[in-house]
Amino acid sequence: MTMSPMEPPAQEGPGSKPVSHRARRGLSRRGFVGGAAAAAAAGISLVGGLTPSATASPAVRRPRGFGSVSTAPGLPAGFSKTFTGRSIHAGGLRQHAVIGGDGPPLLLVHGWPQNWYAWRMVMPELARHYTVIAVDQRGIGLTEKPKSGYDTATLANDLVALMDALGHQRFAVAGHDTGLIISYALAADHPQRVARVALLEVPGPPTLKASPPLFIDEDHNNRLWHIPFNRVNHKLTEKLVSGREEIFFGYEFDIQGGQKLPDYAREYYFRLFSDPETLLGSFGLYRAWDATTAQNATRAENKLTMPVLAIGGSESWGDLVGKAMIPLANDVQGVVIPGAGHWVAEQAPRELLSELTRFLAPYHRAAGPSR
Repeated sequence: MTMSPMEPPAQEGPGSKPVSHRARRGLSRRGFVGGAAAAAAAGISLVGGLTPSATASPAVRRPRGFGSVSTAPGLPAGFSKTFTGRSIHAGGLRQHAVIGGDGPPLLLVHGWPQNWYAWRMVMPELARHYTVIAVDQRGIGLTEKPKSGYDTATLANDLVALMDALGHQRFAVAGHDTGLIISYALAADHPQRVARVALLEVPGPPTLKASPPLFIDEDHNNRLWHIPFNRVNHKLTEKLVSGREEIFFGYEFDIQGGQKLPDYAREYYFRLFSDPETLLGSFGLYRAWDATTAQNATRAENKLTMPVLAIGGSESWGDLVGKAMIPLANDVQGVVIPGAGHWVAEQAPRELLSELTRFLAPYHRAAGPSR
C-alpha cells in the first residue's frame, strides 16, 4: 500500500526484504524524448533560515532564505536535528545542499520543477545508514544561478566538485527526472567516482534518436509539451509563467500520474519557482538540450560499468525506465513501483526506500563500519 505523502517514511534498514527485477504487467506503453574550522577550510558554511542565496532576487510570497531547511513545510519529525543546510563553494559555484546522517556518502539529485525538498520523505531513514547529500542543482533554490553551464557535462562537474569539497572520493547517486539525466552524465563522465547509481522516472537520457516527432498522440503531448516550451531560449517563457506558477507547475504535477501531492508541498514549489532567477535557472538544462544530446551520443559509446537501478512508477513510465537503460549499462536492475506516478519519492516513499535499501546494501557493506 502506498504511504501518504503526509506521513514520515517507515523505518527500514539494510536488512529489508529484497524486491528486485520485477515488472508490473498491464502498464501503458509510452515512448520518450528519451567541525567549523574544517568546514571553513573546505569553503563550507552553514545556511540559516534567514540567509538567502546571494544571487537570488526577492520575490513575491517568498520569505527570506526560502529553500532552506527552516523554511520547508511538512518535514518528517526530527528532520532538522539530523539535517543541516550548507553553502559549499566548489568548482567556482556556490552550491546549497542539505546534509546529514552517518555512513558512506549518498548523493541525491532532484528533478524539475523541484529542489532538495523532493527527497524529504526518504532522507531520514537513509541517513541512518548513509551520509545523505541532497543538493540544489545549478540555477535552482539556494544554489548560485549563473547564466551558463547547464549542459549535463557541466552539471555533472558541479556535483563532482561538491563531493570533492565534502571530502567524498567515491559515492552512490540517486537521480530523479532531470536529476536522472544529470546522474547518468555523472556516472558516464566520472565512472571512477560513482559506485552505484539509481535512476528514477525518465525513460533514459535524452538523445536525438529517442526524441518523439513534432506531432505525437495527445497523451504523450500533454505530458511532454513542457520540454520544447522550456527549451525556447527567449524571455517569452519566463513572461508566460511568471505570476502563473500555480497554473503552469500545477498542471505539471497533476498530469504526470499517481496520487496528487499535498497542498503544502505544491505551494512550496510554487513559491520556490516564483523567484525570477530560479525560474530562469530551471529552464537552463532544457535550453542546453542540444549540447546534452550530443554529449549523450558520445557517452552511449561506452556502457556504464557500475550497477544501475532503474525505477519507474506504474502510473507513469513504468518498465520503460529499465528498458531504456539496458543498452547504456552492463548491469541494469529494472523496478516498477505500483501505484506511483512520476513523483515517486513523494508518492511512494516507503516502497522507494525498500528498493534503494536493497540496491545500496552491497555498497554499504563494502564501506565497512560507519566512520
